[in-house]
Amino acid sequence: MENEQVILCASSKYEEKYYLNPDFNGLPDGIKDELQAMCVLFTEDIGGILTLEFDEGSNLNFVTMSDRGDLLYDEIGSVLKVKQLRTERRELLESLELYYRVFFLGEALDESE
Repeated sequence: MENEQVILCASSKYEEKYYLNPDFNGLPDGIKDELQAMCVLFTEDIGGILTLEFDEGSNLNFVTMSDRGDLLYDEIGSVLKVKQLRTERRELLESLELYYRVFFLGEALDESE
């Protein structure tokens, strides 16, 4: 898993679909539901495609993209919405990063966190 992105979930306005990486089926149902609502509402509001990806540093990143020529995609709105979600869902996002480090990378749980 070195030097590669691991997708947690994704949502597409174009296909009107949501995807949760099956490797994360062990997450509590409430967390999975919250992720789905967050991603789907993002793409309904902004358009395009949103993926939540873990990088090699175990950071959870919001990656947005749109089809070429998509005039309805709100690029500025996407930046603002990501910033809003990072603030409002900070605890959830930090918990997901910890979950990833412990259950996927096998890191020992540091009691100080």
